[in-house]
Amino acid sequence: MPSSHVLERDGWPRRETFDYFRSYERPHFSLCTRVDVAPLRRWLAAEGLRGTIVACHWLTLALAQRIEPFRYRLRQGQVRVHPVAHASTTVLRRDESIGFAHLRWHPEFAAFAAPAHAAIAAARDPKAFLPLDDDDSLLHFTTLPWVHFSSFSHARSGRPDDDTPKFAFGRIDAQGERQWMPLAVEVHHALMDGLHVGRFIEGFEAALAEPAQMWGRPAG
Repeated sequence: MPSSHVLERDGWPRRETFDYFRSYERPHFSLCTRVDVAPLRRWLAAEGLRGTIVACHWLTLALAQRIEPFRYRLRQGQVRVHPVAHASTTVLRRDESIGFAHLRWHPEFAAFAAPAHAAIAAARDPKAFLPLDDDDSLLHFTTLPWVHFSSFSHARSGRPDDDTPKFAFGRIDAQGERQWMPLAVEVHHALMDGLHVGRFIEGFEAALAEPAQMWGRPAG
């Protein structure tokens, strides 16, 4: 697996923007929308697959591989670029405490889904090992199946390098033939702009509209 490398900032179009927002005390911004997961759910059922939220984790990772700023990290004043992004997601344990599961990226959905379901199931055990999120390549996820939210913010450490992109999925509500799921994306403004988050959301919506085109073949 290739290692991360330092982004060459000479000639980087966002260099001034990077320097500007890096000095902010609160440099993060969040966008919240809703997406129709009905076509995805129908496709999963037709294929004998399960796990709408696991599928949405996979799609998020697939888009992060394509949209490079989601793999940027701030370290010692430099921008490091990871070659691949993986996931760390919250899991509700059987004693109603919170655990975490690490989901490793794989370009084939079926090859991702089986170990992802196993990792989530293992993390439900209150005695399960709590993995430390010390891997810079991780994206952070949470799911709130009880709430159809319209805004969302994540806990942040306040450290200057607290730059990990964070995602939240909410309760799916039916409206006619549509099944709306809240989707929140929170990122560090020194590393990306609304353009990049907009491209992510556009890609998410497009993949949900034609799930066989995305989930039915390896993500490039």
